Amino acid sequence: MDWARDARDWPNRAASRRVRCRPHDWHVQVMGDGPDLLLLHGTGGTSYGWAGVMPLLAKDFRVIAPDLPGHGFTRPGTRQRSRPVTMAEDLWRLMDWLGARPRWIVGHSAGGALAVHMGAQAPDRVDGLIGVNPALDGFQGAAAWAFPMAARAMAATPGIGAALSRVARSPARLSQIMGSTGSRLTQESLDIYARLLADPEHLRGTLDMMAQWSTAGLPSLLREWSGALVLMVGDADRTVSPEVSRRAARPTSRGEVVRLGSFGHLLAEEAPGILAEAISRHIAQPGSRPIKPVRQQC
Repeated sequence: MDWARDARDWPNRAASRRVRCRPHDWHVQVMGDGPDLLLLHGTGGTSYGWAGVMPLLAKDFRVIAPDLPGHGFTRPGTRQRSRPVTMAEDLWRLMDWLGARPRWIVGHSAGGALAVHMGAQAPDRVDGLIGVNPALDGFQGAAAWAFPMAARAMAATPGIGAALSRVARSPARLSQIMGSTGSRLTQESLDIYARLLADPEHLRGTLDMMAQWSTAGLPSLLREWSGALVLMVGDADRTVSPEVSRRAARPTSRGEVVRLGSFGHLLAEEAPGILAEAISRHIAQPGSRPIKPVRQQC
């Protein structure tokens, strides 16, 4: 996405800021005062996925929602750090630069897996993790190696982002893609996704993440996680089955699955009020923490 062209009418634009924190040039939205709360979107998304939730949570928290590397307005300094482990490292580096101390991390879809990695890397800094329709398992059988291999091949193809963006410009194709999530979106959301899917750089960042993604280590990380784990699911999710969350919660010491109703994969966009209330309810009495100013170089 082009900052000069696309940011002017971006939802929650007043909360946006650019932060150069190596290795990436980040776009982050920050809103509210109070204890820090980090929101992570999933593959192919942006901080826009939290647009309706942020103002509600900002009544009680300082909410921080970055675009992941290569997604939205975040320009990647390298395309070789889209693995879960390295993305989690870079997110902690960003948090340190922002002076942020999120005791709870909320992740949607693949962002849920990122939250687990962040918790595993710094368990003393995190009290709890919340997954929203979290993608916590991988592909099975031949798909476990075939899908990432196909994504790597596509990511290495010159001009692939531009080619995919031309396909995505079709209204019928857009409707098919978004409808496959099980979510019912507003026209504003559809218009935003049309812009994202028509952007070659955003699509390239999505492919990079898909090509380098692995959930192989998640089962052991979940078993070892001793903090709170709350997995919130929509019963109509056609992208990640709610059964994934039920399986993920079983071996954990403090795992809990919360059904929020007949919503699809993009639950935060369908039911921001319901989700925000559920998140606030499950974060038990967070203590106030000093908020440091955001610096602009890293």
